[in-house]
Amino acid sequence: MVLFALALMLFAYAAVGLGLDGKLPPGLPVDILVFAVVVLGAHLAVRRFAPYADPLLLPLAAALNGLGIVMIYRLQEAGRNGNPGFQVTDMSGSASTTQLLYSVVGIVVLVVVLVLISEARVLQRYTYTLGALGLLLLAIPAFLPASHSVVNGAKVWIIISGGFSVEPGEFARLALAVFFAGYLVAKRDVLALAGRRVMGIDLPRARDLGPVLIAWAASLLILIFETDIGASALFFGMFIVMLYIATQRTSWLLIGVLLFLGGSWLTALMFHHVMQRFTIWLHPFQNPTGASFQTVQGLEGMAFGGLFGTGLGQGQPYHTPLVQSDFIFTAFGEELGLVGVMALLLIFGLLVQRGLRAAIAVKDPFSKLLIGGLAFVLALQVFVIVGGVSGLIPLTGITTPFLSQGGSSLVASWILVALLIRVSDSARKPAPQPIQDEGMTQVLRAA
Repeated sequence: MVLFALALMLFAYAAVGLGLDGKLPPGLPVDILVFAVVVLGAHLAVRRFAPYADPLLLPLAAALNGLGIVMIYRLQEAGRNGNPGFQVTDMSGSASTTQLLYSVVGIVVLVVVLVLISEARVLQRYTYTLGALGLLLLAIPAFLPASHSVVNGAKVWIIISGGFSVEPGEFARLALAVFFAGYLVAKRDVLALAGRRVMGIDLPRARDLGPVLIAWAASLLILIFETDIGASALFFGMFIVMLYIATQRTSWLLIGVLLFLGGSWLTALMFHHVMQRFTIWLHPFQNPTGASFQTVQGLEGMAFGGLFGTGLGQGQPYHTPLVQSDFIFTAFGEELGLVGVMALLLIFGLLVQRGLRAAIAVKDPFSKLLIGGLAFVLALQVFVIVGGVSGLIPLTGITTPFLSQGGSSLVASWILVALLIRVSDSARKPAPQPIQDEGMTQVLRAA
């Protein structure tokens, strides 16, 4: 399966070059070789340090990562060739090489995580430390000046001189998932207690609503101070789902949905940029050359792709601003068509399903909560960004895991896969065989 993932990247890379100018890309041998070496090295590391892990997790992630590099190369070459109407900004002529280097870093970090963390429950010891670290990472951009934290209207970055930037929220999500898992394992018996029963649903006691209200308030603060709707939704959604997994109380889901809808309505009334997102979602073609330009270009690109797409390298996805990051799914939709994007969603779905399968099988409650939450937040992230660019829900500015340009998202996604592999190994590991005393066995046989 790893070789199949590498072959998929190879053929896609070749197709892009042939579609652009009728010849193979000059950097194809080196890029494929580098990516193949690190992925095969990761495969050997998984077989060594997590031999019982689900064998599909690494190939699925590698396939997505490889296709992301290919699409970024395709968009990079479109800008280099001076196509009219080119709207992609913040993309250098070596963007695909940079993405490949980030991929190498992410896969190396995956191996490091597997070597250092022998069991996921080891992380439970650092519940509150990682919780504090996660909140710190979320808060840092809010206190930085706009010149060192704002990109495309979102105050979620740490911008360092030389053009290097980090999105700390990607790593904060992982740290907070560990905190939520540790906290809920310790408090789940209290949170599972039922209060009043309304319409057949056992509502929690009023005194137990504190954690949900705190998480809700924190997500609103992220939205208010950092203008990041996507991070706010992922943060709150992850907490509510992990709370539901821990308590098995449907009432927590209902309360979470109501609080999220209420918070969205409240912030839409208070802040223009939030209301504008809803207006663009409901009426995208009212101002197709203004505020709705990006959304309209993405929708028209996917519509132009039709069922089977224009072919890699033969469309015009570069007409959509930020297509290399927030809207990269529309580039795949235009050049691979509905069939291609459904295949991508199937790969994401398999990755999530395998994660949830490991969460169900593992016996350790902390590992179960942690991986269940991480698998869900991966699914939620894909749903939010794909739903946003396709017009299903209001658009939020988050990345598509493994596909979008950017190092923070890519490295964080590989760390998530490393944790999935580690828990999957624990879940699938056979039970140790009982040690028999040979002397006692002889006595019993004689008797």
